[in-house]
Amino acid sequence: MRGVGDEGRGWLERLPALVEESAARWDLTELDPVRPGGVRSLVLLGTRDGGPVALKLAAPGEPTAAEAAALGRWDGHGAVRLLDRAEDALLLERLRPEQSLRSLPEERAMLEAAEVLRRLWIDPGEGPAGSVPDAAALTDRWTEPLRALPAGLPDGAEAIAAAALEARAELLAAPPETHLLHGDFHQGGVLAGDRQPWTAVGPRPLRGERAFDLAGLALDRLETLLAEPGAQAAVRRRLHRLADALDVDRARLRGWSLFLAAARGAAAWQAGRTERAELLLEFATRLDT
Repeated sequence: MRGVGDEGRGWLERLPALVEESAARWDLTELDPVRPGGVRSLVLLGTRDGGPVALKLAAPGEPTAAEAAALGRWDGHGAVRLLDRAEDALLLERLRPEQSLRSLPEERAMLEAAEVLRRLWIDPGEGPAGSVPDAAALTDRWTEPLRALPAGLPDGAEAIAAAALEARAELLAAPPETHLLHGDFHQGGVLAGDRQPWTAVGPRPLRGERAFDLAGLALDRLETLLAEPGAQAAVRRRLHRLADALDVDRARLRGWSLFLAAARGAAAWQAGRTERAELLLEFATRLDT
């Protein structure tokens, strides 16, 4: 399990006991892991009272309380339905993890994803969902790799980093709105289900503007987008279509897309994921010209 250290390894050792505890708590049977050894959580499919459910066990440091708060606020509209929760464990409705939006052609997948986001963007309210982290505060931490770029980055990385930091500062100077955001939205995290055609899972919920959430989707499937002839125009078309479909300001979507691509690219390079970093930085370059 990557990136969890000694605490995470201890959690892995305790997993069998944690599964047993959850099974006893909620009277679950026929539990079968979906993502054994996952990066941030373990999801198991099972049954309760003869009906299908999913059990999610979160690794140490995961924002389980915030996730539960957001899922409760959404109440199944666009997002997976929360059935019950305990510390570091969520009991969820069961979806079809083998069928995500990535199984669809890209253009249709983007349209379906946009409709899911439309349902998720609601007022956080004054309950628990109103206390989820603020996107501005979160992105402040993401500026660190841009201010101290790791060695060996491709040519032009310094200019991209400077442009990304400037874009973020301008965006935060005049935030237009505050919505409940998914926070980690991508096509692989939108699954088929019976209650509604497509349902978002795995939120890392935030409070902020819609353009920030939509920027995460704009960065999806870059390997396909950047391989197209005329990648510059393809990037522009994607952003314009997404912004127009959801009535999001084009300039704000471009700004957040630039910042996210640059920040994630620098972090990926630092972590040794050079291929992913190069894709993200190429995308940022296409935006900044």
